[in-house]
Amino acid sequence: MERMAKRKGTEPVAYIARWIDQSEHTRFNDFLAKDIKGHVLQSWEWGEIKSKTGWIPWRLVIEENKEIVAAATILERKIPVVGIPIFYASRGPVLDWKNVELFDLVLAEIRKLAKKRGAIFLKIDPDVPSSEKELEKYLLSKGFQSSESGKGFEGVQPKYVFRLDISPDEKTLLANMHQKTRYNIRLAQKKGVQIRRGTREDLPEFYRVMSETTERDNFLVRAYSYFEDLYDFLVPVGLGELFVAEYEGEIISGTLAFVIGDKAWYIYGASSNAHRNVMPNYLIQWEMIRWAKSLGCTLYDFRGVPGLLTEDNPLYGLYRFKKGFNGEYTEFIGEWDLVYRPLFYSLWKLEPIYSDVVKGIISKMRRARRG
Repeated sequence: MERMAKRKGTEPVAYIARWIDQSEHTRFNDFLAKDIKGHVLQSWEWGEIKSKTGWIPWRLVIEENKEIVAAATILERKIPVVGIPIFYASRGPVLDWKNVELFDLVLAEIRKLAKKRGAIFLKIDPDVPSSEKELEKYLLSKGFQSSESGKGFEGVQPKYVFRLDISPDEKTLLANMHQKTRYNIRLAQKKGVQIRRGTREDLPEFYRVMSETTERDNFLVRAYSYFEDLYDFLVPVGLGELFVAEYEGEIISGTLAFVIGDKAWYIYGASSNAHRNVMPNYLIQWEMIRWAKSLGCTLYDFRGVPGLLTEDNPLYGLYRFKKGFNGEYTEFIGEWDLVYRPLFYSLWKLEPIYSDVVKGIISKMRRARRG
């Protein structure tokens, strides 16, 4: 599709919108790597990973003078039982948010696909701070509605994170850390903790330690096969890295990081119940930061922390750990839904959605529509 858009004080610009296939995989990722808002969760590989868990990925590009100026990976998944799809653009779309004409076109193209596929709504959770009030105004003007759960930390993607500018030299980064954090890094080094890049053969041990972590901290962990997919799709192409911490020949900690362009993210972390006193988690974070710097990254994202910052919060320890590295506490704009089918959306919001009453209503609506 071609659309003419007129920028203030310039001649009309021709944008071309296309849904692309595998042949443009590399070009798609190259744009994400270069764009300031490019994110691994919009990458081609992420769509393939999610396709293993029941999602259908669609990739959109908008071009100007044959150059990509906007991109989106849209994930589609049908609601079980009723079989009606929803759309999700994880940390996307990727574009200049202030270019209204461009953003309008992106939303128009997604709406066309939504109509064709019968999608109930599009969910987005942009990698944009909450201070960007102009974006919030734009979303509201286009019919988006906030879908905040009120839980903050527990959204589809974290709403609150710590982000560290890692462009300074290592000496400065260390000096800027909390004294206790710096001490624990050096303690781990002194005690002989060794950090290395993990291999695929290390995945079973990483998952064992991950399982220990989830049992200790009382949260759920995905199936082992999911971590195999993360490794297989991301690590060989340079979009991810596995790290392990060893002590006395035993893996006692592990992490999984994502990277694209000049941005890196700490995604998963695991620590054994054994030898926690040698502080492997501090040293492994420091080595991940050094790794990200070696790739030319300037941003290191520690990912989710709780939004309720009181010391009685069960997750306050996680907040304190990440805060010690001197990152900037960042609140994102949150989750927003653009509703295409209001009645179905209202049913989606019910708890529980799969009750017999809801299924019965939807069944009647379908019969009425066919009639």
